[in-house]
Amino acid sequence: MAVVIASVLAAGVLAPAASARPAPVSPSPSSSSSSSEGAVPRLTDDRGRALTLRGWNVEDKANRGEDALTAITERHFRDLRAGGFNFARLLVFWDDLEPRRGQYSERYLRKIERILGWAHQHRIHVLIDAHQDVFGPAFGHRGIPEWATRTDGLPFTPNPDDWFSEYFQPAVQRAFTHLYEDPDLRRAQAAMWQVLAERFRDHPAVIGYDLINEPMGELRAGEDLPTAARRIEAQHLTPMYNRLARAVRAKDRSTWIFVEPTPIVGEGVPTGLGRIHDSRTVYAPHFYNTAMEAGADYDPDAGWIEAYEAAVTDYPARHRMPVVVGEWGPLNNALPNMGRFYREAVASLNRYSSGWAGYVWCYGGGYCAVDERGRFRTNKEQTATPYAPAVAGTVRSDTYDAGSRTYRLAYRASVRPGVTELSLPPSSRGWRVSVTGPAHVLGKASRGGWPFVLAWPGSEVVVTVREAGPYGRTHHS
Repeated sequence: MAVVIASVLAAGVLAPAASARPAPVSPSPSSSSSSSEGAVPRLTDDRGRALTLRGWNVEDKANRGEDALTAITERHFRDLRAGGFNFARLLVFWDDLEPRRGQYSERYLRKIERILGWAHQHRIHVLIDAHQDVFGPAFGHRGIPEWATRTDGLPFTPNPDDWFSEYFQPAVQRAFTHLYEDPDLRRAQAAMWQVLAERFRDHPAVIGYDLINEPMGELRAGEDLPTAARRIEAQHLTPMYNRLARAVRAKDRSTWIFVEPTPIVGEGVPTGLGRIHDSRTVYAPHFYNTAMEAGADYDPDAGWIEAYEAAVTDYPARHRMPVVVGEWGPLNNALPNMGRFYREAVASLNRYSSGWAGYVWCYGGGYCAVDERGRFRTNKEQTATPYAPAVAGTVRSDTYDAGSRTYRLAYRASVRPGVTELSLPPSSRGWRVSVTGPAHVLGKASRGGWPFVLAWPGSEVVVTVREAGPYGRTHHS
C-alpha cells in the first residue's frame, strides 16, 4: 500500500482538479462486469475515472448588456462546494454574446471567464449552456437574438400566466423552423459556438457545451405532441447537433458535447433523436412533469418517474452515450408529497445517470435551492447526499439509502494507480467511513468533506459511508 500511495502522489493525482477531458466510456453501475450490452455508459475524465456530477443550474436571466451575469457571484460556487456539489450548469445567452450580427461581445466573454475562474477555484465542473426560453428577446424572453428571429408575420400573443404555452404560438414555432432550415442562420449558430469553443476549450473548469436548451419546433396540422416531438428531433435536431458538433470540433477536439431532446421527454415520451456522429457526446434530457410545473403535488401512484426512466434510458443505451440530466426540480417543493418525490427522484436519477443539475442555485423563493441565508428550502436538502465524484476503476454498484443515510460504493480498482474521490455533505452528526479490501482512506470527513480512497491496482473495494450518531465521529478501517 505504501508503494501505491507513493506512486499516486508521484503521478500528481491529488492535484487540485482533474481535467474532465474525455476518455473511453465505461459501463454504468447497473451493467454487469461481463457485458455492457444495453447499459448506459459512464462519463469519464482524462484519467479514465468514472465521473459523477451533482449540482445546480447557475443563471442570471434578469440582467443583460453591461449588467449581464452580474447576479452570479463567487458565493454561488463557494456554497456549492461547501454543500458537497461539484457541478454547475451555467446559462449563457446568444443575444448577449452577439447582440448585432457578426459582432461578438468581448465584455460578455470576459464575464463568462471570470465566472469560470470562480468555479475552478472552488473545484466545480461547469457546463456552458446556450440557453433559450421561448426562442428569445423577440418574444420577451432570452436566447436567440432578434436579428436571427424570422416569423413570416405570423401572430404571437404573450401569456405571462403560462409562459411555456408561448412555445405553441405560430410565430415562435416558425422561428424555430427558420433556425433549423435557413442556411445563413445555421452558419450564424455554428459561428457563435465556435467563438465559445475557441475561447474556453482549454479552461480547466469547463466539462462540456450544451448546444441549445429545450429546443422546440413547429407542429403540423393534425399532429399530436409526441408525434411532433419525435419528428422534430429526428428531422431538425439530429442534423443541427451534427452540424454544431462539427463546428465545435474544428476549434475544440476534446470537450464533451451535450445534446437535449425536446422537453416533451418529461412526459415519458422516448426521443426521436438519431445518431450524433461524435464519440464525446452526452445525452442531456430535462426531468419535468407538466402537472407539477403547473402547481400540482407529486402523485406517487401515477408511475411518472418509472415511465420517464424507461423512456430516457433507451436512446443513450443504444447509442453508447452517458446521461447527465440538465434540469429538474418542482416549483412547489413543500407540498405534502414532495418529500417522497425528492427521495424517489434522486434514487431514480442515480440509477442511470452520470449526474444532474437541479434548477436553480439562487437565494430566495420560487425555484431557488436555498433561502437568503443559504439554508436549503424544504425537501431540497435531500439533494445533498454522499457520492463518489470520481472512481478510479469499474463501478460494480453505487447506491444510497435515504432511510438509513448509508452510501455504498463497490468497484474494481483500475490497474494503474489512481484515486477515488468521495463527497460527504455537511452533517452535524458526522460520518463514519469504512473500507473493505486493500485500500486506504485519506482526508478529513468527520462533519463532511472530500476524502480520497487509494486502492491496490486491480483489487475489489467496497466503501461504506454512514451518518454517525449524535456524538458521531468518522471511523476509518
